[in-house]
Amino acid sequence: MVKSTDTADSAALSKRRNPRSQRAHDAALLAASELLEEGGLTVATVDAISERSGVSKATLYKHWPNRTAIAAEAFGQQMAEAIPLPDTGTAVGDFTEQVRLVSLFYASHAGTIFAQLLADGVFNPESGAFFREFFLSGRRAAIRELWERALARGEVKANIDVETATDILFGPLIFRLMSGHAPLNDEEAANIAFAALNGLMR
Repeated sequence: MVKSTDTADSAALSKRRNPRSQRAHDAALLAASELLEEGGLTVATVDAISERSGVSKATLYKHWPNRTAIAAEAFGQQMAEAIPLPDTGTAVGDFTEQVRLVSLFYASHAGTIFAQLLADGVFNPESGAFFREFFLSGRRAAIRELWERALARGEVKANIDVETATDILFGPLIFRLMSGHAPLNDEEAANIAFAALNGLMR
């Protein structure tokens, strides 16, 4: 099993923190994760995270600028643990499986949390920046790892930007989650992956 890049980066950062600071950081993330599961972003306030974790608000603000940043990092950690990077031996297999797993994740209660974080960023540009820094960057780095693996095997076109490829593969899942116009299930995930990887033109 391949460790995702965001999980690896988190582990590297942990080594640079002193043990006390790391314990506070981990306790806060655990509390935020539990609160997100229980009631979504609305209940994952700084006060609630502080009370649940036993970490003072002053310490929380040393690690994160606001509650959106804490929630985004906690949610990113949840997603990284729930969706390890596949290693099927082929790019088609890896990307198809990753799209399927992300679709399954968004179809669960986690999809509601993701939508709340995304919406919060739309109404609050500062929150949007924290969402991209503490959640989205890690997830996109994980997909970049799959893309670079495929490039090394000569399975994908070198002139296609990885950011564009990521948007084409996973953007439809987010659109379906937010609009509700089509389901998020294994069959639809396979259709999306097939269309993205094989193109639309004859």
